[in-house]
Amino acid sequence: MSSPERPRITALDVLRLLSEIVAVAILLIWGFVAWPFAWNILFGLLAPALAILVWALFVSPKAVFAVHPFVRALVELLVFLSATMALWDLGLGWGGLVFGVAAVVIGVLHGRRALA
Repeated sequence: MSSPERPRITALDVLRLLSEIVAVAILLIWGFVAWPFAWNILFGLLAPALAILVWALFVSPKAVFAVHPFVRALVELLVFLSATMALWDLGLGWGGLVFGVAAVVIGVLHGRRALA
């Protein structure tokens, strides 16, 4: 019996996963910090949950909906943009800019590799 071939995990895959985790963590922190009590619980739980749901539906390797690669890239950019804007809203504009640029570079490199 031959074993099924396992996909090769690269450093770029690890960086992409880390950028996704950081984006969800940023949205979680933003939801709990940027809003007054009662609203902070709602936004603190719903913002990252919505990002995870959208990611699972359209972008993840086992996505529920098979969409065109450009739609996947757009959804990925929207998740990263929301995390970047959350940092900006928290008064961490430079942190948002650094995260946004890093996430876009990682996404572009990963997308180019996937399309090749």
